[in-house]
Amino acid sequence: MSDSEYWFCLTHHTVEGTEGCRNADRLGPYPTAEEAARALDKVEERNEAWDNDPDWNDREPGEKPGDEPDDLTPGV
Repeated sequence: MSDSEYWFCLTHHTVEGTEGCRNADRLGPYPTAEEAARALDKVEERNEAWDNDPDWNDREPGEKPGDEPDDLTPGV
């Protein structure tokens, strides 16, 4: 592990170096502190991209998550 790796701590919402909170509570590693500071923005961007990926999305245009019928309900 390099000394120039950074993580974003989900508990404290801060950028940390190698000595920080446990990895289960962090996102990373990132090559720069600036990239680590953008971790939650990156998560949001990726989630948005995945939510709108036509290869993985069965919703019709304009439908929102949760608008789908409940596949577990008998007779639906």
